[in-house]
Amino acid sequence: MMKNHVIVEEIKEKTLAERVGLKKGDLLLSINGKKIRDAIDLLFYGSEPFLCIKIKRGDRLKEIKVERREGEELGIIVNPFQIKRCWNRCIFCFVSQLPRGLRRSLYIKDDDYRLSFLHGNFITLTNLKDEERERIITQGLSPLYISVHHTDREKRNFLLGNPDAPDILKELKRLADAKIKMHCQIVLCPGYNDGADLKKTLRDLIKLYPHVSSIAVVPVGLTRYNKSSLKPVEKEDALKAIEIIESIDRPFKKKYGRHIVHGADELYIKAGIPLPGVKRYEGFPQIENGVGLVTLFLHKAKRLRPPKNPPKKRFVTFTGESFYNFLLPYVEQFKKEGINLELFKIKNKFFGDTVTVTGLLTGRDIIEALADKVEKGDYLLVPDVTTREGGGEFLDGLTINDISKALSVKTLKIESSPEGLIKALEVLR
Repeated sequence: MMKNHVIVEEIKEKTLAERVGLKKGDLLLSINGKKIRDAIDLLFYGSEPFLCIKIKRGDRLKEIKVERREGEELGIIVNPFQIKRCWNRCIFCFVSQLPRGLRRSLYIKDDDYRLSFLHGNFITLTNLKDEERERIITQGLSPLYISVHHTDREKRNFLLGNPDAPDILKELKRLADAKIKMHCQIVLCPGYNDGADLKKTLRDLIKLYPHVSSIAVVPVGLTRYNKSSLKPVEKEDALKAIEIIESIDRPFKKKYGRHIVHGADELYIKAGIPLPGVKRYEGFPQIENGVGLVTLFLHKAKRLRPPKNPPKKRFVTFTGESFYNFLLPYVEQFKKEGINLELFKIKNKFFGDTVTVTGLLTGRDIIEALADKVEKGDYLLVPDVTTREGGGEFLDGLTINDISKALSVKTLKIESSPEGLIKALEVLR
């Protein structure tokens, strides 16, 4: 059961909370008579213009009544909630393919509707309690990001490794009836949910439009530690999947005037065909899922120019195998403008040849690949997707400082975008 209070961890300056004297360590019990169980309740009930805030400080209960000033932020940061863990044993689960010795947080399999609403994490809807489902509907927690994989219950439950998982179509229809917006994904597993199975799933999902607002087809990720019988998505698989996506999306676009089914960038790269343009992605609703990421990067890159009066330093950066050919022309343009910038492609030896994205490169692979390519005094620009959010730790526990010491270079973590690269060059001018 959820706790009926949260702990105040921080009070922001020049906010309503600071003005009324709330303090770190206060127990926040309710706002306007509504119990506060987590950050979502705080967001939901703390937005009113008139607030009656009930707290417990030590042994004393205190009630604060206040009127919010125009544009005033509430300013309360509360302790994080305990994450709901995943009950499934998906045959394609990436976490189950991880070897020992990586960052501890990587082994946490979350399946929490609150993280889906707050951060866009994908959930399966297999562990929802009745009160949680009711809360989603009552508070309108939307959009949610749903891992579907298959709309046939028996086949989906096999993919999930959970024979007791509920019927996903019934769950989706219940949310759709409550006008909850959903973004759905299908992890494409050759031989299990491709071909006619993929067509069925896509057709079932688009019937729930507009509440199902986007559908992404993402190739299964397999590391060299994978022990299942799954096969990776090859070129022919990717070509067939894209053909099916277009066969479903094309008439939908003709009828409704927008696209709904999208292939992940990796599908197009594996298929060896050009990526769609910016307009195809309808605002990039699943960009964090690797859908349209390359297209958006290239679109932004065309609009930006390298800084004038380039610095005289030598800069080095790197990328995974799948993005190298897209990033290289951009870097070559910088070099034409007099910027001494070198780009290196790093093969993922830790996870294996089938893992080609930049975000899954380990510190060890980076050190090994760059050891004979960098020189003392170089500036190594580290894409932020390779490290833990908010920190400098790679998947294998090495840090940016470890990289700096091992290679005898100066390092700077940069935003993985054209603007991030330009900003870094300007900062280090």
